[in-house]
Amino acid sequence: MSKVVSRLLTFFIGIPLVIAIVCVHAYNHLALHIFVCAIAFCAAHEMYNLFANRMELLPRPFVVACTVFLPLSTAFADVFPAFAGRPPVFACNTAYLALVVAFVAVLFAEVVSARDFSGSLHRMSGSLFIVMYAGFLISFVPRMTVFFKNGTSVSVPCIATFLLLVFFCDSIAWLFGVLFGKNNRGLVKASPNKSIAGFAGGFAGSVSVGLVCRAVWPHVFSGSASKLVALAVLVALAAETGDLAESIFKRSSQLKDSGSIIPGRGGILDSIDSILLAAPLYYIMVQILYGPLS
Repeated sequence: MSKVVSRLLTFFIGIPLVIAIVCVHAYNHLALHIFVCAIAFCAAHEMYNLFANRMELLPRPFVVACTVFLPLSTAFADVFPAFAGRPPVFACNTAYLALVVAFVAVLFAEVVSARDFSGSLHRMSGSLFIVMYAGFLISFVPRMTVFFKNGTSVSVPCIATFLLLVFFCDSIAWLFGVLFGKNNRGLVKASPNKSIAGFAGGFAGSVSVGLVCRAVWPHVFSGSASKLVALAVLVALAAETGDLAESIFKRSSQLKDSGSIIPGRGGILDSIDSILLAAPLYYIMVQILYGPLS
């Protein structure tokens, strides 16, 4: 029962708090950029713990710094022009350049520090995966702060809609699983407690809140409702895949949770696993369906 209460409190307090941060538009979402960098920092630490339990990695401070460097580069590209009173710079190229720099940095670190090459593949591949997963994927969220449509910023509706799609997918999936999933679990070996009812609830929650967002922001999500339904289904699929992928990380590392910082959920990774995989897909699809948003 305490876990249920903790999860409900997280839903009713945590989600509005995150949406409130998104709505703070000052200096091109400076608060959101800081928040995302902090999340990447915590996620990198937790993921390092998971991977280090099974393989050798490059030093923790170096891997965490490379991870945070990616969303931080997006923040520099988006926020600094706002301080100078200029329009924000589209951060896509900056993010990819930062990824190349981080990639080279990891390889260079192994080249200059390795004394025994038997673990080099693990050190390089594991460290690079952490940088990509916890740093690059989450950078797609703050990249949306420079979304404009017809000369007007649409960053708040775009980011808020994305987060609501993921949050409601995750929360309704959990609710349906608790209420209706007792006799239909075990569909996916990666997470035996996941149920068919839970998966169906996740898609239903994402589509439902997506249609609400379309009604609230029709100037952003214009056109047929089927476009929003398709977007919500794709986001829900990516979100549920991300949740299952993190279950594999934890099972392979023989750890129950990535951490214990969030009541009822575990660590930061346990709370953002769905966001990480869904963010790039949403970023691309929302521009295909409703763009160009720049």
